[in-house]
Amino acid sequence: MGQAFQIVKCDLNTRKNNAEHRTCEISTRTLIVRRGQRFTITLHFRKKIKKYLKNLKKLSLVMQTGPRSTGFQGTEHEFAITSLGDKKSWSAAVEFRDLQSWTLSVTTPASALVGRYTLQMKVTTALHSSLHKLGEFILLFNPWCSEDDVFLNNEAQRQEYILNEDGIIYRGTESNIQSHPWNFGQCDEEVLNICLQLLDITFPGLDTDQRDFVKRASPVHVSRNICAMLNCNDDKGILVGKWSGEYDDGTPPERWKGSLPILRQWLATHCQPVRYGQCWVFAAVMSSVLRCLGIPTRVVTNFNSANDAEGNLVVNEYYDEHGAKINKGRNNSIWNFHIWNECWMMRKDLPVGYDGWQALDATPQEKNGGKFCCGPTPVQAIKEGDVDLIYDSALFFAAVNADCAVWLYHDDGHLEKVSCNTKYVGNNISTKGVGSDRCEDITHSYKYPEGSLKESEVFQKALEKNKAYRTSPEDRRSRRTLHAMLEEPSRLLVTIQSKSSIIFGKDIKVSVIVSNRNPVGMTLQLAMGAQSFHYNGVANKQFWNEELHSSLMANEEKTITTRIAYSQYEKVLLETNLLRITAVAKNADASSTFFAQQDVTISKPSITIEMPEKAQKYDLVTARITFTNPLPESLDDCVFAVEGRGLVSNGRTYRFRTIEPGGSLTQLVHFTPTQTGLRRLNVDFDCSKFQDIQGFKSMEVLTKATP
Repeated sequence: MGQAFQIVKCDLNTRKNNAEHRTCEISTRTLIVRRGQRFTITLHFRKKIKKYLKNLKKLSLVMQTGPRSTGFQGTEHEFAITSLGDKKSWSAAVEFRDLQSWTLSVTTPASALVGRYTLQMKVTTALHSSLHKLGEFILLFNPWCSEDDVFLNNEAQRQEYILNEDGIIYRGTESNIQSHPWNFGQCDEEVLNICLQLLDITFPGLDTDQRDFVKRASPVHVSRNICAMLNCNDDKGILVGKWSGEYDDGTPPERWKGSLPILRQWLATHCQPVRYGQCWVFAAVMSSVLRCLGIPTRVVTNFNSANDAEGNLVVNEYYDEHGAKINKGRNNSIWNFHIWNECWMMRKDLPVGYDGWQALDATPQEKNGGKFCCGPTPVQAIKEGDVDLIYDSALFFAAVNADCAVWLYHDDGHLEKVSCNTKYVGNNISTKGVGSDRCEDITHSYKYPEGSLKESEVFQKALEKNKAYRTSPEDRRSRRTLHAMLEEPSRLLVTIQSKSSIIFGKDIKVSVIVSNRNPVGMTLQLAMGAQSFHYNGVANKQFWNEELHSSLMANEEKTITTRIAYSQYEKVLLETNLLRITAVAKNADASSTFFAQQDVTISKPSITIEMPEKAQKYDLVTARITFTNPLPESLDDCVFAVEGRGLVSNGRTYRFRTIEPGGSLTQLVHFTPTQTGLRRLNVDFDCSKFQDIQGFKSMEVLTKATP
C-alpha cells in the first residue's frame, strides 16, 4: 500500500497564504504563516483518491520543528485529517476535493513554538505506516490573533509596529530632539533567515539539550534571549558596544543607516560580533528582529536617562571650581539620552495588570540574571513603582526617576553639594508616532507628573519595595521631604541662557544671569566653562573658560554676556556634537557656592526636500533636494546619496566638487513609485567637513485609478 499511495505534488499555496498572513513582502516562495491562523495546502495524487481509500486506516499530518526530533513537548505534532478541523489546536480538515486532489485547511494553535517546521503526511494502513515529506514552512507570532500572547487590538498599530520598515530614532537633548531615519528591513527574507539562526544560537547546549528550545512559544522568553544576543559581552552576540575612541577597526555607530547590513555582516563572518554599536543601534536591530518574528516592537528614547549603578535612586555628578566635570565612571551617570525598546505582549508570568508594553534594553551596562540584558519589564510596573517584579523593573524605574545631585570639589579638597534636581531625569520620553513621522511623547506612560502627590507616593513605594535602595537614613526619607529640603530659597540665583541648538559654524552667545536676593550687596567670583560631551555623560577636557569678579547691590540682577567662537569649538566636538556650559559662582567669603549648567547641541545643517505629499503608483515624481553651506569656508567632495524603498530602486549617487561659503546646492531627483502606502525618500549628504547629514520626507503612494 505504501508504494501504491503516491503524492505527485504538494502545493503550499505560498503566494495566497502569505498574503493572508501578511508575510508576502518577506517572501512569495517560502511559506511563512502566523500561529493561530489557518492556511491551505493542496495535495495532488497519482491516482484517483477513491482507489486508495479502501486500504487506508488513517491519514495524518506531522509537524516537526527543531534541529532534530527529540520527543520534547511541543517540537512534534501528529494529527488526523478530518472533515471538521479544530480552530484552537493542531488540526487539518479537507476543505475541497476532486478526483485526484485535496485542499486541506491547516490550523496551528496560538501557543505553538515559533520557528522553521517540516510538514509531512503519515499514511497508515492495516499493515504499516509511511511518511511523505510535503514541504517546509516558517511559523511566526501573530498579533492579529486574539488568542496569541502578542495580540494587539489596533490595526494602525499593527501596521506600524510589525510591518513598517521605515523607522525614526530620536536623539539629541530634551530641548533639542533630533530625528534620525532607520531602515529596519524586517520584511526581508534574508533578515528572517538570520533571525531564525539567531534563535538557534541563543540557547546554550543545543546539541544535547532542547529544554530551552521548547520555550519559543513565549514572547517573554524569546524577547529576553534576543535582547541578550544583541550584544557580545557574554555570548556570540551581534554587536560590540563602544562609546569613545577610534573606530578604525570597524564602522562608527553614526554610520549605520539600517539593520540589514549589520545582520548580514554578522552572518557572513560566521557570527563574529559586528563593530560598533551604541544604544540606538542595539535598539534598532532588536526592533528589526522582534518585528520580523511577529512581536510588536518600537524604539523609545529617554532623555536625561539615569544609569543608577549604586541603586540608591541618586546619581552624583562631580565638578571642580572652574566648572569642569570630573568623570567618575560610566556606570553611575546621566546620559543625555538612552534608547531602548518596548514590546507588546501578555504577561502570564506576572500578576494581573501588567500586560501591554514591556521595556527591554539590549545595551550592555549591567549583568542581570546572568546575562547582559534588561527586561522585559512592564511599563505599567515602572509607572507604579513596582520595582520588585521580574525582569529588572528597578533599573528602569531608576532610569526615569532618579535624582541628580551635583557635587563640587574645592581646591582645598573638601566636597560640597551644590544642587540636587528631582525633575531632571526621565523627560520627553519619545517614540515615532503611528502612521506618521511625528514624535510622540509617552512620558505619561512611565511616570506621573513631576511634583505631583501621586508621583511622590510612587517614589516612596519604590523605596519601600526595594531593599537595595534603602542604604542610608537619607535614602529612606520621603521624596516630598527631600524635595522641600533641597528647594529652600537661595540667597543667590544663577542661571545660564543660551540657545539649546546652534548651527555648526555659528558662534555661541552665552548669558549668565546672577540675582542677589540679599538685603545687602555682595562681591561675586564667577567661573564659566565649556566641555564637549559624549551622550553617555563622559566629558572631554574643558576647552573654554572665563573667570571674572563682579559686584552686586542688594536685590540686584545682572546679566553677564560672552561668546564661544566657532573656531574654539569646531575641533573639539565629539560624535554627538554636545557641549555643556557651566557657571560656578561664589561670594567673597566663600561661604556658599552656586552652580548652573546648560547643554547645547551643535546642529549639522539640514537638507531640504520638496516633493508632493501624495502620488499615484507608476506616475513620475520629482523631488527637489537642497543643501546650503553655513560655514565661512568651502565644502569639497560633496555627495548626495538618495534611496527609498518602493520609490528609488537600488539608490542613486550624485557627486559635486565644491560649495562656496554661504552657497547652496540643488539636485532634482526623478523617480517612479512602484509600491503603494506611506513611502519615505531618504537623502544622505557627505563632504569634506560633514559626514552623515540625513534628510527624509514621506509621501503616500496611491493605487492608480482604473479608467
